[in-house]
Amino acid sequence: MDPAKKLDLSKLRVYPLRDRQHLSYVNDIIIHPGDTLLPISDSHLQKIYAIEKKLRKARDKGASAVLIYGAHLIKNGLAVLVNELIEAGWLTHIATNGAGSIHDWELAHLGASTESVERGVAEGTFGAWNETAKNIHLAILTGALDSLGYGQSLGRFICENGCTLPKESELVEAIIRQPANQLTAARADLLYIMRHLSLMSGPIDVVHPYRKTSILASAWLHNVPFTVHPSIGYDIIANHPIFSGSAIGRAGEWDFKLFGGSLEDLDGGVTLSVGSAIMGPQVFEKALNCVNNIKIEKGGCAVTDHSIYVVDIQDGGQWDWKQGEPPKTNPAYYLRFCKSYSRMGGQMEYIQCDNTTFIQHLHRILIDQ
Repeated sequence: MDPAKKLDLSKLRVYPLRDRQHLSYVNDIIIHPGDTLLPISDSHLQKIYAIEKKLRKARDKGASAVLIYGAHLIKNGLAVLVNELIEAGWLTHIATNGAGSIHDWELAHLGASTESVERGVAEGTFGAWNETAKNIHLAILTGALDSLGYGQSLGRFICENGCTLPKESELVEAIIRQPANQLTAARADLLYIMRHLSLMSGPIDVVHPYRKTSILASAWLHNVPFTVHPSIGYDIIANHPIFSGSAIGRAGEWDFKLFGGSLEDLDGGVTLSVGSAIMGPQVFEKALNCVNNIKIEKGGCAVTDHSIYVVDIQDGGQWDWKQGEPPKTNPAYYLRFCKSYSRMGGQMEYIQCDNTTFIQHLHRILIDQ
């Protein structure tokens, strides 16, 4: 066995997205304003009213109001409700993981998403869909030329129905003229992909008939920072010959910095972490640490006056997180989505609630009243 043997992704066979057996369709899953509200307990409702008050104070102060979510928020059809919160100015930053962006794009483009993982892996077809990986990569690769990260690149791609590939000669000239420029590696990545996949310069037209269901698109249109925090090999866009860890890593780096920029204004602000068990708390703690480091070096104070509401369907380990984190002998200690946020210097509260119920009632309170 060769210990240095690598998988040759250029040998991957990919398939048209239209041939996938989709498990969810936009017209079936989207929840609209005015749809019947799911029942909610009085205690949870009172917590949402408390969130509303905190969000109003944050908006009046000009502090950040951050929504971090996992992919199931999109799969549960909550995009239109979130978009109305963006349009009304309640949210100043949106963040998700790679899967959240993938489902968002597929629904905007095709009106369908999701597949059987078990069946796909057994057949070698899981995630091997040409349009998804190709178009997300092209969005990121061309967005990088304008210093855009993952989220903004993909939001623009959806709103503009595609992108434009530059001439190869222009990329080569820019690389030679400015070899140490910050964009040189991005230009080289795009040049390689264009040659590797025989892509011609000019417009790449990709329609998005369901754009109104896209949070990525809404954030781009309303100039609200949207960051995507991917991991290499986590997402189905790795299952394609176009896969570029350097392009995804660069876009993720720029989005991490953009996320940190929003946390600089978190004093008096609010963070809503809805169904993000790993990415949200992990990225939040590193970004907030960087913010505090810079503030303290400048002679300022760390961010402490902020509120974090963690929403998930698990029971939180049956621990009162207002007390701080439990001892290591308690299984609740290992719930990352509670433990990390409880360490972040603000007021953290855990709400055991499904994301549909939470977002529906938050939307009603903020928009309808």
